[in-house]
Amino acid sequence: MRYVIIGAGAVGGTIGVRLAEAGHDVTLVARGAHLDAIRQRGLTLRQPEREQTARLPAVDRPGDRPLPADTVLVLTVKSQDTVGALAAWADAPVAGGGTAGERLPLFIAQNGVANEPAALRLFAEVHPVCVWLPATHLEPGVVVANGHPHPGMLHLGRYPTGSDAVDRAVAADLTGAGFVAPVRDDVMRWKYGKLLANLGNGLQALLGRDIPDDLAGRVRAEAEAVLAAAGIAHTSRAEEVAERGDLVQHRPVGGAERAGGSTWQSLARGAGSAEADHLNGEIVLLGRLHGVPTPANAAVQVAVRRAVRERIPAGGFPLAELTKMIG
Repeated sequence: MRYVIIGAGAVGGTIGVRLAEAGHDVTLVARGAHLDAIRQRGLTLRQPEREQTARLPAVDRPGDRPLPADTVLVLTVKSQDTVGALAAWADAPVAGGGTAGERLPLFIAQNGVANEPAALRLFAEVHPVCVWLPATHLEPGVVVANGHPHPGMLHLGRYPTGSDAVDRAVAADLTGAGFVAPVRDDVMRWKYGKLLANLGNGLQALLGRDIPDDLAGRVRAEAEAVLAAAGIAHTSRAEEVAERGDLVQHRPVGGAERAGGSTWQSLARGAGSAEADHLNGEIVLLGRLHGVPTPANAAVQVAVRRAVRERIPAGGFPLAELTKMIG
């Protein structure tokens, strides 16, 4: 199968380079300075044990030529960019007739849980991916992946439930590229568990690593209450730790630990947007639908938007102000 990685950042860049190294046909989708760097110098992937540069085809949108019928689309943009990416690729023509939305499988390797239903409006085959992949993208043309001995764990399945032969084939390709890639009929249960963990991304982006335990606990407790009220199943921390074991450990790259998660990276790069509306905002939405107060998650959501708008540096939001916003 051929792979088109829509979003060659931290997650997409790691997946794309590793798949290409394993012998697969890979095209990267990027934009701006990152796209220019990939075209000029290739995409450099730095890992604990080595560094490699892959020179791969890179585009910013579908071309005029039809996509081969054996293409797999992997969506790895930040959740706030999903709608635009789906619109750009859904109507891309496929060799033999039809469009990508009608004929090609779309794998959603993103944080949050709102991307799958959005994709299903435009794509007939939607495959959620629960991503545990510690990586960083701050410099054009460079991705740093800290996972060891495997770069990441990627649970695959169908949306809304189940799994199929495509999942198993893609899992085999990912396994051959060095990832741990279990196929799960209940993959969305794993993604809701990952959502709970990702609620701390906004706190880290705002406050840095020095996050008060009571604040982090309150954010998660609100979310667990919301999911219980909504009747949504999710994995537990113990289940997730047992699943990962020692398979994906964080290791320094070039003597440096990973600086921060995905939301922190958005603020550090001055990306102009961040994903808190699709993480903490998902809990706020469900809380409003089911009558559960979520003041802590709402405050984080609003504070991250303010940090983006006012260009507050990553980790530079005043704790006292965030506490006041929570009330």
